[in-house]
Amino acid sequence: MKKWIFRLLILSAPVLLWMLYFLVSPLRINKADTAIEIEPGSSLRSIAFQLVDNKILNELWRFMILTKVLGQSRKLRPGNYNLNPNITPYQLLLSLVEGRATEGAITFIEGQDLHAMLEKIKANDAIKKTIKPLDSKSIALALNIPYDSVEGQLFPDTYYFSRNTPDIEILRRAYQAMQKKISYEWQHRSEEVPYKNSYEALIMASIIEKETGKSIEANLISGVFIHRLSIGMKLQSDPTVIYGLGKNFTGDLTKKDLLTDNPFNTYTREGLPPTPITMPSLISIRAALHPTKTDALYFVGKGDGTHYFSASLNEHNQAVRKYQLK
Repeated sequence: MKKWIFRLLILSAPVLLWMLYFLVSPLRINKADTAIEIEPGSSLRSIAFQLVDNKILNELWRFMILTKVLGQSRKLRPGNYNLNPNITPYQLLLSLVEGRATEGAITFIEGQDLHAMLEKIKANDAIKKTIKPLDSKSIALALNIPYDSVEGQLFPDTYYFSRNTPDIEILRRAYQAMQKKISYEWQHRSEEVPYKNSYEALIMASIIEKETGKSIEANLISGVFIHRLSIGMKLQSDPTVIYGLGKNFTGDLTKKDLLTDNPFNTYTREGLPPTPITMPSLISIRAALHPTKTDALYFVGKGDGTHYFSASLNEHNQAVRKYQLK
């Protein structure tokens, strides 16, 4: 009997050493993958799968064995975690057991422009300010974005982080989230969309975002703009003009504003504006890439968030008189 116990110890020693090495070896997580959200009610297995999917772990079974051996499988806490890239599996387990969730959060809302987002960052005391000046050009340079403008390239969501996380890291996460979304949606786009690349799709999505009051109409509004482009008609979108006016916009769009040329005035210039005009939602992105085929060329707000769509200018003018000139 003693001989069998001795042999078992000899055979298990390499396994124990291997597990010990795993416990204390840094995971070397890519900085883009350090954030993870554990949902309430998640099992050990689902958490382990999530850690693998998020590229925090290479495989799940050693972490699951470790957690079970230490009796912690039912003690993992939900929350939003921002992990140190060099965290070890043991430290990871302790973080999940002790609930060392993040201490800060910031929400970027669809339909907001970059200026509003940057003001939120400036006002958030938990964020370490590192980008100077905090403007579009500096951010694009820091993130290696191949465009001068960051407008529309950050995904609207709530981002959780540990206190004193640099502003550039939060912006990087938002940029990478948008790149992941737009890349996937671009690969599954409808064949008839006329965009040369996914960036043009983002520009259109941003216009749809500002024009849409009810999300159910997003694809139809997209269809109207695609129809206009297909016949060489100008987009004639008020939100693009407002964006181009910037601080000069007084709150009321005038005829002079519509006739004053600038790169974003889609009444005076053909095609798409040079950049997005706001942060589009996933709904608007999908609408831009899956427009509803329509004969409509015009739409006017009915005052309740929905629009009246028409195929002729005469019908459109009647709708304007009915819904706008009461």
